Amino acid sequence: MSVEDRQLIEQCLQGQMEAFGELVRRHQDRLYNAVYRFLDNADDAQDVVQETFVSAWQALGRFKGDAKLFTWLYRIAINHAIDLKRKQRVSRSLEVHLNDEMPVTDSGTGSRPDDAAERHEDEERLRRAMNSLSSEHRLVLVMKDIEGMKYEEMAEALSVPIGTIRSRLHRARLELREILERMEGKPAVGTT
Repeated sequence: MSVEDRQLIEQCLQGQMEAFGELVRRHQDRLYNAVYRFLDNADDAQDVVQETFVSAWQALGRFKGDAKLFTWLYRIAINHAIDLKRKQRVSRSLEVHLNDEMPVTDSGTGSRPDDAAERHEDEERLRRAMNSLSSEHRLVLVMKDIEGMKYEEMAEALSVPIGTIRSRLHRARLELREILERMEGKPAVGTT
């Protein structure tokens, strides 16, 4: 854990609200991006991040400091996100939110208009494929391939062994590849 985070936590425990505000400012964007990629819904992601910080405030005295603060916050956020998905499944059939656009970044100037359209189509196809994955598989792909987390951080955040993380990630990548191949009309590997 960074020295700054440790100092801010100490100040929070002494009742200094502005210190907690600084912790929120330091971690909210990265946390939001991770949760958004998992939930694929901006409003739900914002709600989960808010719930995460409320939970973190309430549990800050129990934070041992043996993990990175972000990893601890991430675990709380993912638990809230999984709970939200569970509630949505119970209250209505799970629907894919294709209208929520992920921001498209321009990779450079001078590119052809066709390149941007193709890139957008590829991003949309990948988004639909990610939405088709189970929550478990989607989560490990977001954590590793989008957030760039290390296996150890992932295992700690999800409270599972590293071997389980590696196995889930392998199965998730295989499943994603099969979905993308079906979308492109190609037969899945191993089928004829």
